[in-house]
Amino acid sequence: MGASREKILETIQQYVDLVATGTSAEVVALYADGATVEDPVGSEVRTTAASIAEFYGALDGLEQTAKLLHVRIAGNEAAFAFELVTTAGDATYTLAPIDVMTFDDDARITSMRAFWSGEDLIAGP
Repeated sequence: MGASREKILETIQQYVDLVATGTSAEVVALYADGATVEDPVGSEVRTTAASIAEFYGALDGLEQTAKLLHVRIAGNEAAFAFELVTTAGDATYTLAPIDVMTFDDDARITSMRAFWSGEDLIAGP
């Protein structure tokens, strides 16, 4: 039957919030066993819990804010855009990727592919 639209939307909002202000362990807890992460698309696909945790570990301790911009859900899949702003000293770095995810019946993430490239990162004062 699949997860409800509401549960998937809740997972997406948690994901966006936790990427900005949570710990890598909290983000990884949103993933199902056997999940995959390809961020950005074209990079090596991470296929183990340890490699996914290592990937999100790079976010630990950063000063960030995030907001969900757009979401489209169809069945057990979703595409969404969000904006992530990282502050480092007096500089800010803004990235607005489009993520495509699939979900299991409990609305846990089974795959994530992030569409962005270096040209999409905006540095500001």
